[in-house]
Amino acid sequence: VQLQASGGGLVQVGGSLRLSCAASGRTVASSDMGWFRQAPGMQREFVAGINRSGGSSYYAAYVKGRFTISRDNTKNMVYLQMNSLKPEDTAVYYCAADYGFHAIVSRTPRDYDYWGQGTLVTVSS
Repeated sequence: VQLQASGGGLVQVGGSLRLSCAASGRTVASSDMGWFRQAPGMQREFVAGINRSGGSSYYAAYVKGRFTISRDNTKNMVYLQMNSLKPEDTAVYYCAADYGFHAIVSRTPRDYDYWGQGTLVTVSS
């Protein structure tokens, strides 16, 4: 599976961005999908995840209410709508696919099998 993240860029505080993750080589309909981020000098952290059907989504506390994850299995795409952006949201954002089986979408990076290359989001104050 190849994952290609896009949509990052420079945005002002309070602005919005929509990240996209395009998958190829294998359908992601049979995988949970997650978005993670990594700021300079920090560990990679969970942002949002969505289950195979798209019926359940999960968010880190620091983005809940501002970010929305969605997926379109017919297009092999996953999205992350980010609103009310803050400077602390500045990071490289990665999409990832988990083909394993978990009771709920995992928040642990090591559970994910495939990763995109990342897209940089910079929020200026």
